Amino acid sequence: MTPKITLTDTPDNGMIKALTKKLTDFNKVGSGRPLDYRSLTIFVTHPDTGELLGGLWGGTAYSYLHIELLYLPEDLRGAGLGTRLMAQAEQEAIQRRCRGVWLDTFSFQARGFYERLGYTVFGTFEDYPPGHSRYFLKKIFETIKTDS
Repeated sequence: MTPKITLTDTPDNGMIKALTKKLTDFNKVGSGRPLDYRSLTIFVTHPDTGELLGGLWGGTAYSYLHIELLYLPEDLRGAGLGTRLMAQAEQEAIQRRCRGVWLDTFSFQARGFYERLGYTVFGTFEDYPPGHSRYFLKKIFETIKTDS
């Protein structure tokens, strides 16, 4: 048999779900544990209008929090709100018995902010996007909450 190979920029959602299930099943066997993904989202909204201003989005899986994105508009930066969002996400991750957190940021974004919060770079993707770098950072929690 010669498999058919199809490239598309408009994939069928059913095919994506089936492909994801194949990898998830493979990973369960390899890791010895099921994927225990759980979303973690914090919204920042205008108190009067409810308009979305920013927030943090990620999820926990395999005992780690992965922060997909953190965004605050310019006028809300520098007053500690980002630090509060990160602390709230980390606290929730600890409640979920996570060992740590990882994320990525670009050289034109917030590497210094994350490093001030105790994150360390564990990988760099140079010239991505061209002229910049992408940094992968992690933070391991010192205290892992356990059942008493």
